[in-house]
Amino acid sequence: MGQYQTLLYYCYSPIENAEQFAADHLEFCKSIGLVGRIIVADEGLNGTVSGTPEACKAYMDAIYADGRFNHTEFKIDEVEEPSFIKMHCRYKPEIVHSGLRDPKIIDPTKETGKHLEPKEFMEMKDQEDVVILDVRSNYEHSVGRFKNAVTLDIDNFREFPEKVKELEHLKGKKILTYCTGGIKCEKASALLLKEGFEDVYQLHGGIIKYGKEAGGKDFEGDCYVFDNRVTVPVNSVNPTVISRCKNCGKPTKKMINCANAKCNEHFTQCDDCGWELEGCCSKECQSVPDKREYDGTGYYVKIPQPVNVEKISKRKHKNFPPKNKEEVQA
Repeated sequence: MGQYQTLLYYCYSPIENAEQFAADHLEFCKSIGLVGRIIVADEGLNGTVSGTPEACKAYMDAIYADGRFNHTEFKIDEVEEPSFIKMHCRYKPEIVHSGLRDPKIIDPTKETGKHLEPKEFMEMKDQEDVVILDVRSNYEHSVGRFKNAVTLDIDNFREFPEKVKELEHLKGKKILTYCTGGIKCEKASALLLKEGFEDVYQLHGGIIKYGKEAGGKDFEGDCYVFDNRVTVPVNSVNPTVISRCKNCGKPTKKMINCANAKCNEHFTQCDDCGWELEGCCSKECQSVPDKREYDGTGYYVKIPQPVNVEKISKRKHKNFPPKNKEEVQA
């Protein structure tokens, strides 16, 4: 068991005065010693937070105590150090940027694809009339994806709606969608249904839950995550590496950012090329005099700050967590 935990979660549930909620929620997270990134929108929450087991339990207890979020499912990873440096909690128009904000178009709280538990997904994915659809971006599925999955040439999930028309030939098939933790599939599967796809499913809990409950079987490569770990292994049954070094073509699952901050390209690079090019994507970037110092990681983050849970009982909060049942919005 690691010294810390990292929690991945999302929840579609309307939040009134979401901007104020985000400000209050940030203070609460800081007070219990969490670090991470949370997006708050009128439609709900989307977050990855990290801290000691005590801090993470305090956070989950607070989420479950609020009637708006008591159906939230947390994916919990044991880690040796916090997966973030700071705590961010920001208000945005959507909890995952898709451009599909109008609930009259799609509403994940009302209609989505049928949810498949990991073992159900594993049993169904190889059937002849099934298509596995990866709804993530290029940099995500470049380091890991399900065997035989259909991938889309998109740099951001907001491009997904425009790509649906390219899937017309798959109508009549069973479409099994998947993503990292499930949040993108909620809107992706809902949009597919709206566009006339009749037999749509989604992997409940995403790749992360599939790794924990189905051993990650037939997921090739590693799973991209949005924290300092960058990628995590999920396949303990038949693991493989599918990504290759941008510079020499050798198999590698290591993703870094170019040491030239003005370039900052996110790419795969093996250790040999990393040291030879000083963490740069090219000789041109390596020649830049003010490039960042490469330490072998390519993350360019500060040393993680110590997590402190002693403040849990020392601070009071205006709106979160609720102090009693009467303050919980059902």
